[in-house]
Amino acid sequence: MEEVVLVVQMSDASDTRSTVHSDLAISVRRALPADAQTVAELVNRAYAIEAFFVDGDRTSAAEIHELMERGHFIVLEHSGGLAAAVFMDTTGYLGMLSVDPEFQKHGLGTRLVRIVEALCEAVGCSAVTLRIINLREELARWYRALGYVEVGTSPYEHRPVKQACHFVEMRKSLRPVTSQSAAAA
Repeated sequence: MEEVVLVVQMSDASDTRSTVHSDLAISVRRALPADAQTVAELVNRAYAIEAFFVDGDRTSAAEIHELMERGHFIVLEHSGGLAAAVFMDTTGYLGMLSVDPEFQKHGLGTRLVRIVEALCEAVGCSAVTLRIINLREELARWYRALGYVEVGTSPYEHRPVKQACHFVEMRKSLRPVTSQSAAAA
């Protein structure tokens, strides 16, 4: 059987084309507690790129379970398992955006960010906030292209580091859905 490849235009400001394989028939759902180990493994694969400045895994199934008590992981699923995940809570915080390295550069990260933004707007959040590591300059550029602006810094104290680093806090204003705007629609 011949593989079908689709070329799609990214929805962000980068005006970049990405190749998306047809077997990426992705579905979106909220992760269940039973998914904690699989989500942790996905996050750790995606964050392995940070090994140049930090030791150890990014997370564990226990931490994913703890986060699920405060918010939700939204996952993109394909026939072979999880392709991407992101944590969000009702305060408008987005974290641990993770795309399986095999599926990066296909627009899945952008898709998850847009889903989180829409969900945050729907529950009345006025903004989405996130933190990235200052050493990951490509992430700052990517989030800026999605409309996020840098609003501050905070210390990095999550794991032992090989190289000094800190968090860069970013924010994007939203237009939350209100009863008045919902009635007008």
